[in-house]
Amino acid sequence: MESENAEKLNLFKYSKRVILKDIVGRDDGGAGLLGRRVVIGGWVKSSREIKKDPPSMVDTDAVGPKDASCVELMQSRIPFLRSILKVLGGGDHRIRDKLDSVTPKPPQPSISVLQISDGSCVRTLQVAVDSALASPSQIMPTGTSILAKGILQQPYLPGKHVVELKVEQLLHVGIVDPDSRYPLSRKRLPLEMLRDRSHIRPRTTTVASITRINNALTQATHTFFQNHGFLYVQVPIITSLDTGGFSKKFQVTTLFNKETVQGQNIVDNTAGVSLDNIKASIKEKNRLVEELKRSESNKEALVAAVQDLRKTNELVAQLEAREKAKSETSLRTEKLNFSEDFFSRPAYLTVSGRLHLESYACALGSVYTFGPRFQAEESEYSKRLLAEMWMVELEMAFSELEDAMDCAGDLLKYMCKWISDHCPDDQKFLSKRIDQTLVDRLQSIVSGSFEKITYAEAVEILKQVPGKKFEAKPEYGFTLTEEHESYLADEFYKRPVIIYNQPKEIKPFYVRLNDDGKTVAAFDVILPKVGAVIRGSQNEERFDWLSPRMKELGLTNREYEWYLDLRRQGTVKHSGFSVALDSLVLYATGLNDIKDVVPFPRIYGNGNH
Repeated sequence: MESENAEKLNLFKYSKRVILKDIVGRDDGGAGLLGRRVVIGGWVKSSREIKKDPPSMVDTDAVGPKDASCVELMQSRIPFLRSILKVLGGGDHRIRDKLDSVTPKPPQPSISVLQISDGSCVRTLQVAVDSALASPSQIMPTGTSILAKGILQQPYLPGKHVVELKVEQLLHVGIVDPDSRYPLSRKRLPLEMLRDRSHIRPRTTTVASITRINNALTQATHTFFQNHGFLYVQVPIITSLDTGGFSKKFQVTTLFNKETVQGQNIVDNTAGVSLDNIKASIKEKNRLVEELKRSESNKEALVAAVQDLRKTNELVAQLEAREKAKSETSLRTEKLNFSEDFFSRPAYLTVSGRLHLESYACALGSVYTFGPRFQAEESEYSKRLLAEMWMVELEMAFSELEDAMDCAGDLLKYMCKWISDHCPDDQKFLSKRIDQTLVDRLQSIVSGSFEKITYAEAVEILKQVPGKKFEAKPEYGFTLTEEHESYLADEFYKRPVIIYNQPKEIKPFYVRLNDDGKTVAAFDVILPKVGAVIRGSQNEERFDWLSPRMKELGLTNREYEWYLDLRRQGTVKHSGFSVALDSLVLYATGLNDIKDVVPFPRIYGNGNH
């Protein structure tokens, strides 16, 4: 019976079970909970079977006919039957062997020792299930789910665990289909192999740790802004705004009709087949047919060659139809009448929400938002860029460039400290498994300083690097590449770098022009290992400067009339920035490829799940 003074264990309200973190995540590993009866649920990470001593012979005097099973009664009569056989058969061993072979033998009892995880922490709970409750073949396969009620006790066998659950009742068992080839049955699968199994990979300890750190960074973000008086605002994902040509966009339309879809189907049916190659092969096939006709030596070969030629001509006709349909589809796309579209104008998946945030910042002071942003960049092999990335964006009224840079630094320090304070076990695991420098790197952000340099200074440093040749030569007026940024943060300064005052040609139209007339008040925050994680700016509040810049880039006033209104009606200096949350997760976990830290990565050529 449990003590009235026993420490209270909180149940997860909506499933009436105890979260494993509340048991094995304690400082004592759960030792203080011995004797407590709990309900837990989770998935089998690993297992082993421990055989118990075989059962002793049933005492027939102690077991009455109503209590004994047929097997037990048969076993209890074996000595008596053997005595009769000895008298009648002279102890013939063949008769004894026959008797033994038909006598049912109960399976040897055992205990299934399972390592169970429910995703709440790195550590697993050891669970002991007697074979009388469930067959080991049913509950031991990796990936099996269980919901079990039992009592916390010292482990059946000594080991690294200080507590285990002795199961008294199995409330649920979700078996693993042996024919389904469960992908995690092997230990330590490379992360690259799991990218096509995004629905299963959260069950790995590594991806579970990544997810908890992602969750912690999200919580830290909201806490930071709420503590500093920011208001959370939702901005649209579908927008009609252009970005001045600085990012390729995904277009949203309902205008594609059934004919277009049919044209696409023709393309799919002959994908990967070259029309020119097939036409070239027809000449050779015609020559072969003519030779066979002249020789008249092999009529079967002639028939086969004629059939092959006919099929090839049919394929050419199909390919030509495909090309025609493709051309017509392209022509229709160019001539789409967007006035008949859903929004009556071209619409896109948003690249940034900062323009919409401005309208709220110019009324509420300081605002932020959080959501997916999209770029249609063909970055199949990039380890830092995805088509869909989650961004934290903010805008502050009465704020200038220096204020935004200070806020960016404070936010990064806060988020890194939050991870150190709230995810120590995940950090310890990832440091051991992925990157031994992980903890020190996060701590260096918290306690260290950021190097601030102008864009011009950055270019000069890159130009003077001795003995190193960059793929793209650093030149003033061009966007710094990932390689350039990595060199500055990883090799030259060996700490975070803020690069500000960049040429107006490489930044969006809305960034405020500096007094030199050549640069704008923009900045990028570069972290070692992952590159740019924050891009921000002070935005142009002067109507007479913004309107000509928009005309210069061919942006129509019709789409941006509301944006210009903010400059006509109570304009104010304001600044803000965008944080690539996925890149921060990459930095906080020590991994090298952003596809491994995003739950369902969207990349060029692959939109699975």
